[in-house]
Amino acid sequence: MTDSAVAEQELLPLHEARARIPDGAVPPLAVLVGWVETYLMSAHADLGRSGAVCPFTRQAAKLDTVRLGISTATAADAEAAFAAVSRSFAELDAIPAPPAMQHFRTVIIGFPGCADPAGTTMLQRVQKRLKFASLRRLRMIGLMHPDSEAPGLWNPQFRPLRAPFPVVAVRHMVEHDAPFAARHPLLMLPYLARFRMAGARRLIQHLRAGP
Repeated sequence: MTDSAVAEQELLPLHEARARIPDGAVPPLAVLVGWVETYLMSAHADLGRSGAVCPFTRQAAKLDTVRLGISTATAADAEAAFAAVSRSFAELDAIPAPPAMQHFRTVIIGFPGCADPAGTTMLQRVQKRLKFASLRRLRMIGLMHPDSEAPGLWNPQFRPLRAPFPVVAVRHMVEHDAPFAARHPLLMLPYLARFRMAGARRLIQHLRAGP
C-alpha cells in the first residue's frame, strides 16, 4: 500500500461508532470501541488506584466529546499516518462542546495495519515528529500498542498503555496531568505555563505523595 492509497474512516462519536458495528461482526472499529469502553473507561485490578484506567475518556464519553476513527495505514504509509494524526488536532478543536467542557475533547485513531513491530516503530516516529507541535498547542499525544512496556503511574508493574492494536490519542492538556508533567520534562514548562500556581500545587502534591 502506498501513502496515496490509505483510506481514512471518518471520525465518529462513540455512540455512533457503536451503532455502526454489524451484529456479530468484529471489524477493527468494533475492537476499538470495545477497548475504549471495557478497558479505558473501566476500573482495573492492577491500576493501583480506584476509578477508570482513563478517567478523562470516561468523562469525555459522558459529554459526547470522544471521536473514534480507523486508519488503514501500514508501516509503509508513514506520511499518510503522519497526515492523519496531524489532522486530528484540527478535528479535536472542531468537536462541539460547551466552553467550560472543551478540554474534554479527544480523538482516538486505531491503526490495525500497524500491529507488527515495523508499524509500531513507524507510529513512534510519527508521535515524535508531532511532539513539539502538540506541546505548543497544549495538547497531549499518546501512543498505545500491544507490546507497550510503559509503566503505570501508580503501579509500576502495570502496563496501562497496551491496546489490541496501535492507537494514537490526541486530547487537551488538563490540570490533572501533573503526574505526566513530573515524569516527562518536556511537558513541565507548557504545563506550568498553562496552569500556573494551580498546576504548581498539583505537581508539589504529586511529588510529595511519592510513587
